Amino acid sequence: MKKTAIIAGASGLVGRELISVLIADPGYEKIIVLVRTRIEGRDSESKFHQIVTDWNPEQLEQALRGELKQADVFCALGTTIKKAGTQEQFREVDYEYPLILGNLAKKYGARQFLVVSAMGAKRDSKFFYSRVKGDLEHGLSKLGLRTLRIFRPSLLLGDREEFRFGEKAGAVAAKAFSFLMAGGLRKYRPISAQRVAAGMAEAAKQKPESIRIYESHQI
Repeated sequence: MKKTAIIAGASGLVGRELISVLIADPGYEKIIVLVRTRIEGRDSESKFHQIVTDWNPEQLEQALRGELKQADVFCALGTTIKKAGTQEQFREVDYEYPLILGNLAKKYGARQFLVVSAMGAKRDSKFFYSRVKGDLEHGLSKLGLRTLRIFRPSLLLGDREEFRFGEKAGAVAAKAFSFLMAGGLRKYRPISAQRVAAGMAEAAKQKPESIRIYESHQI
């Protein structure tokens, strides 16, 4: 049976790679992306469909209610404090929006929900970013989704739309010393967004599980 994939966060590092990976996968007949602004240049692809949303729950439910049954939902939503402006707005994108989508996935019978979290996600972390990711994992785990797959990548490598000096410098340093990250340190090696997307697509083909967490070195 041909499948439907729904991608949130399609304009980000992992989301952009997911589009390419899933469009090339013959197992999917429809790829639906949730965007704030339409992606140009891909509408000629027969599998590709866009839903423009501001994440209003009622509007999104109306748009997705007929698409979610047995769908694979990929959530790669994420922002930065700098881009979001405030911690509250950051939490809205990284926590509230994924939970809106998770609730709809549960309500309308999605086959599975695959989400990009982060290494170190923990509800009681002293770091705000890690706390939000920990809260997200906890919130999704309580929804009763048929299958929840959580991916915790380390530093993501790839071509971002915006330049982040600190992140770029960290990526260069991490790549230079990655050969030292062996054994228990393997999970700290930087990982490409393409590898994360490919890992998510591969995991989606595995047998159903209630909850599965993939640490960075397992992706």
